[in-house]
Amino acid sequence: MSGPDISGIGMTSARTRDRLVKRLQAGGISNVDVLERIRNVPRHLFVDEALASRAYEDTELPIGHSQTISQPYVVARKTEALISAGPVKKVLEVGTGCGYQTAVLAPLVGQIHGIERIAPLLHRARQTLFELGIKNVRLKHGDGWKGWPEEAPFDGILVAAAAETTPQDLIDQLVVGGRLIIPVGGRGGQDLLQLTKRAGGTIERESLGLVSFVPLLEGKIR
Repeated sequence: MSGPDISGIGMTSARTRDRLVKRLQAGGISNVDVLERIRNVPRHLFVDEALASRAYEDTELPIGHSQTISQPYVVARKTEALISAGPVKKVLEVGTGCGYQTAVLAPLVGQIHGIERIAPLLHRARQTLFELGIKNVRLKHGDGWKGWPEEAPFDGILVAAAAETTPQDLIDQLVVGGRLIIPVGGRGGQDLLQLTKRAGGTIERESLGLVSFVPLLEGKIR
């Protein structure tokens, strides 16, 4: 029995992936490294086999446990925003989910610390990232609202679920000059915010556009 097709050959054509990349470019994504990661990361490995044929559509897809894999455009937008100010050494990812965002980001930053509250998703993400040979990632089962204080401070924080208000613990765990990328708002639609922490604790806010994410919930599930 053969292992997973980590290259994507036979699952999708280069034309299919190029079409996705061109759509992201048309939407304003311009960072060449980010676009290459979207092109090369085998997204079909992060979804159920029944949905693999749709893996390179620019849409979110269900991954079980009432969660979704994010739309490639949103993954690219968040990644581009995080790294646009220069090299980022240490990142906290809240809501690892299936690990797709992690895989896109991994070679573009120094180290990723990921938190996932749903244990089965965490185990799956860990296995997939291992199969892809991604080694600069440390994952834990935990409550993303609280961040990862033992590993703080972080140069950047990405949040993959929507909060009605920004968790103060996450802001506190940013370095001065660090960026928090988080969807904020209620169900049905949120504003993707880039929050930059300045000296004295002041926060600069910039909207990156409207998005729709599952809610950021407290606690964890075995």
